[in-house]
Amino acid sequence: MKIGLGLPVSDPVALLDWARRADAGPFSTLGLLDRLVYDNPEPLVTLAVVAGATTRVRVQTEVLLAPLREPALLAKQAATLDRMSGGRFVLGLGVGGRVDDHLATGIDIRTRGRRLDTQMAIMRRVWAGEPYGDEVGPIGPAPARPGGPEVLFGGFQPAALARVARFGDGFLAAAPPAWVGGLIDTVRTAWAEHGRDGSPRIVTQANVALGPEHVIDEARTAMAAYYAFTDRADYMVEGMLTTRGQIREVTARFGDLGADEVMLYCHGRDPDQVNRLADLVG
Repeated sequence: MKIGLGLPVSDPVALLDWARRADAGPFSTLGLLDRLVYDNPEPLVTLAVVAGATTRVRVQTEVLLAPLREPALLAKQAATLDRMSGGRFVLGLGVGGRVDDHLATGIDIRTRGRRLDTQMAIMRRVWAGEPYGDEVGPIGPAPARPGGPEVLFGGFQPAALARVARFGDGFLAAAPPAWVGGLIDTVRTAWAEHGRDGSPRIVTQANVALGPEHVIDEARTAMAAYYAFTDRADYMVEGMLTTRGQIREVTARFGDLGADEVMLYCHGRDPDQVNRLADLVG
């Protein structure tokens, strides 16, 4: 099972230090959250810079709020990043739940699921090199990975889980081990019902902070601010893993559930967490 690292969003300039340390360590992937009406770096731009500063580790949106974006341009951006990173880009997608993010882009939040389905059909066509439409030719460049970058979907509702089998390559399961198993089973069942070969890649996520108390306190504060729009901010903060034993235990439980990769997501800015987590993972 692979171990990835989620990057904190509060200090964009520091992310290159995080990325270089992770690239030199045992981590498989660097992930980055997405929001619009929030003080976070735009993930496609940021991961392009991160990809240029690294040589081995993959870069992944976790998750990119696709309905906020125009599909032809998003397809081109994703293909470009995939091509220029040598196939190291993973496009994690979701619909988002913030009303203000949708208001800022003029998108009706009630249509976000249908919009994502339409976007995926367009992007798959663009990545295959087909004409965009009757009066519009193909849109390049061709991605490094035939058919487009690896696409993972996050979500909890039935339509979101079914979308993995319809359009994706895997599932971003951002839930604790106690109830992620049912989500994974649903995704695998839909995969088989759609006649897909093999099995979906399963990527799980755990929020972590490892270090002195001030590092943990900062991570809790940042995480609470990020999830303040929900009614679950306290629950999310309470679930943060802050000891080596907790991280080992939860990682092992995800492995028992069949996860292919676990993303250890950091909200505190201290880059020494990369080294601490590398020692733990190694």
